[in-house]
Amino acid sequence: MGLFSKEIGSMDDLFIHQLQDIYYAEKRIVGALPDMITKATSPELKSAFEAHLGQTKNHVKRVEQVFQMHGAEPKQVDCPAIDGIIEEADEVGGEIEDKNVLDAALIASAQAVEHYEMTRYGTLIAWAKTLGRADCAQVLQQNLAEEKAADEKLTTLAENEVNRAAA
Repeated sequence: MGLFSKEIGSMDDLFIHQLQDIYYAEKRIVGALPDMITKATSPELKSAFEAHLGQTKNHVKRVEQVFQMHGAEPKQVDCPAIDGIIEEADEVGGEIEDKNVLDAALIASAQAVEHYEMTRYGTLIAWAKTLGRADCAQVLQQNLAEEKAADEKLTTLAENEVNRAAA
C-alpha cells in the first residue's frame, strides 16, 4: 500500500497508516541494533547502542499502546525509507576495514535512523492533536523525546571521541 492509497480516506486513516509505518520501522530497528552493537568498537558507542535498543523495545510497546488507545489493531506496513536506511548502513559497514572509521559510519547511520523517526513522531503527534487525541500525542511524545536524546548523545560521542579517532 502506497502512502496515498485508496484505503486512506480520512485524517484518521492517515494517522493509523503513519502509526503502522513507525511500528514497522521500530521493529526493524530492534532487529538491526544488535548487529550495530557487534560492529561498534568504541565502548561508549556500544553502550549507547545497547541503551537505545532497550528504549526502542519500549518504543514498540508505546506504539502498540497508541494503537490500543485509538481502537486500532497493531499492524505494520512496509516502510521502504527505513529499509533503505538500514540497507545502506549494512553496505557501508561492510566496506570499512578501519574500526575507528567504522564507528564514525555507524554513528552516521544511526543518526539517519533517528532523524527519520523524529520526523515520523513529530507528524504523528501533530495529527493526534488535530484528531483530538492528546492522550495518544502524549505517549508518542515520550518516544520523540528519547529519539532526540539519542541523536544528541550520538552527536556528542561523534564530536568528542569517534570522529577524532577516525581522522
